[in-house]
Amino acid sequence: MPLTIRPATPADADAVAKIWYHGWQDGHLGNVPDALVRVRTRESFRERASDHVCDTTVAEVTGEVAGFVMVAGEEVEQVFVSSDHRGSGVAGALLAEAERLVRDGGHSCAWLAVAPGNARARRFYERCGWVDEGLFDNQAFGPDGPISVPCHRYVKDL
Repeated sequence: MPLTIRPATPADADAVAKIWYHGWQDGHLGNVPDALVRVRTRESFRERASDHVCDTTVAEVTGEVAGFVMVAGEEVEQVFVSSDHRGSGVAGALLAEAERLVRDGGHSCAWLAVAPGNARARRFYERCGWVDEGLFDNQAFGPDGPISVPCHRYVKDL
């Protein structure tokens, strides 16, 4: 499986949005407040993917976007892999790239937020050496202002 990690381009936004929407549904439905579910429409993911191209790195497998990460400062904001590529090493490669981007940005520690019920993601981060610092109140973007979402804060020294 030839895997390429590269910065996203505007042409990747639709593929990123599709992976993001389906992955978000898998990991978040039943694990986040209904107010957040209501505003996370397919269109919202398309808009956000287009708006965050500069912060996005994609993984390509045989020329197709298989997953992505978004990094802002010391935060790994998003990590999603298409269902077709889960378990193939794509997520690990993307997370390693996210860690490199955080480190190259001058930060010695990275962090990310995970919904408590997203057990698959929590196990993955722990296997990759991330440490759960406990619950905190994450402020997720909403069209009418932040939406409070209880999350676990995971950190990793770089």
